[in-house]
Amino acid sequence: MTYKSIKGKKISTLGMGNMRLPKDGGGHIDEKKALEIIDYAYQNGVNYYDTAYRYHSGESELFIGKALSRYPRDTWYLATKFPGHMMQYKDGKLEMIGYLSGETIGSVEEVFEDQLERCGVEYFDFYLLHNVSESSFEFYTNEKLNIMGYLRSQKEKGRIRHLGFSSHGRADTIKNFLDLEGDCIDIVQIQLNYLDWKMQQAEDKYELLVKREMPIVAMEPVRGGSLASLGEESDKVLKAARPDYSIASWAFRYLQSLPGIYIALSGMTTLEQITENVKIFSNPEPMSDSEKTLLEKAMQAIIDLIPCTSCRYCCEGCPKELDIPKLISMYNEMKYNNAPIRFAIKSMEEHELPSACISCGSCAKLCPQNIDIPAMMTEFDKMINR
Repeated sequence: MTYKSIKGKKISTLGMGNMRLPKDGGGHIDEKKALEIIDYAYQNGVNYYDTAYRYHSGESELFIGKALSRYPRDTWYLATKFPGHMMQYKDGKLEMIGYLSGETIGSVEEVFEDQLERCGVEYFDFYLLHNVSESSFEFYTNEKLNIMGYLRSQKEKGRIRHLGFSSHGRADTIKNFLDLEGDCIDIVQIQLNYLDWKMQQAEDKYELLVKREMPIVAMEPVRGGSLASLGEESDKVLKAARPDYSIASWAFRYLQSLPGIYIALSGMTTLEQITENVKIFSNPEPMSDSEKTLLEKAMQAIIDLIPCTSCRYCCEGCPKELDIPKLISMYNEMKYNNAPIRFAIKSMEEHELPSACISCGSCAKLCPQNIDIPAMMTEFDKMINR
């Protein structure tokens, strides 16, 4: 296993995600199979384990705490997350929203103390705000709640060794949060893979964090398994170049070619997956430029993106002053991963959404790429409201 140093700690470059553990017939974690995966990971040098408040309907924290307790506490690092992305502060009261609606919660402290107890630890090595995004930014920065103030105090007490946040938000949102709280942030977790490099602004986020010398944890390196196969024709192209390697290995090797990535966080469901991934990160082979070019060709068969170059000529003719390149980027993203982009959409005003387009066609006349922008706006609006 290879390692990188984060604040003086030797952290494995492969992190074990605990959101996709194997399940039994009743939908609960299959502890026997899951323990085999954790044991293999630990015994082969993986020392970073990531979970969150409600992964596996709350079972993940309980399970990983129990699984890791069988090993010396100073030989592994545990990361979990505060679920502010699924909370709101209304009429002076904290409450859960979305799929957590109905669960009672009294305070930030109550959540944190519950997590310590569930994980069976006296401190968290890494404690992250879960998904700092356009829809959760206001909640996380609410002065009355003072979430970061409380977490800073826990860090001072040693109950949190390192603070960070995960984000499916856009680059500007990450920048704005770091401008506010960056002095105490030690790590940032973003969705990063070769498909999202352009589609989800991953390149912009990566460059932002590298410039700030912020260690990056890359989540969804195989995009929930969708990059484990790109389709028959694309797979043939990659297999011809590296016949002894899986298609998924290309995703991990892509991350290995980015020096700002400290941890590739993979949610592994089978023993075969952890076995292969340990091998990949024990003998890293960063992707060459020629292989990246080949990968781009393979992707063309599965990606049908609107070819916007963000020249912004279209914006000059829009009577509604819409940020058309931004909307095209969001449209492309939504076609391939519906959930994360909805955080950004939820935070937008009516006059910023594709529904504000009046289909006058002024933008299309100015577009060097000959994109039918009004048609895209109509389709995007339908996608949002499905």
